[in-house]
Amino acid sequence: MGRQIHFVVDPQGWCCMGLIICVWLYNTIFIPKVILIPHYEEGHISVVAILCYYFCSLFCIASLLRASVADPGKLPENPKIPITEREYWELCNKCNMMRPKRSHHCSRCGHCVRRMDHHCPWINNCVGEDNHWLFLQLCFYTQILSSYTLILDFCHYYYFLPLKKENW
Repeated sequence: MGRQIHFVVDPQGWCCMGLIICVWLYNTIFIPKVILIPHYEEGHISVVAILCYYFCSLFCIASLLRASVADPGKLPENPKIPITEREYWELCNKCNMMRPKRSHHCSRCGHCVRRMDHHCPWINNCVGEDNHWLFLQLCFYTQILSSYTLILDFCHYYYFLPLKKENW
């Protein structure tokens, strides 16, 4: 696995990344301020619920940043192809470079990527051999954070607010 930092100059990708970071910042500030902290002060939830939310949020943004700057498996300019593996390589008709058979050329990034899955505008990067695991981590942590937020919203509107109205 390569550990090079990889940036793609793509305006659509930067807009998607900016949108995700704005939504993440909004949720990281808004959800605790409206739901978690007031209910903690009233004694309905513990500090563990607040810490879990912030940890999920931190893991989500960290995995987003890791997946967006990780090298997806970009092929080098002059790859050294072993003689025994030459039959498993082919010529890319877009960049005229030799590439392994399961590689694809990304028109957004402008290069061939080993075992390319797709170019994801949300991470502004290709998902390939070297960052596929990071992309799956991002999907997992995003699902955890979204589910946790949905549960908190449900509890807020269907449990805590009626409880507050009854106490008044």
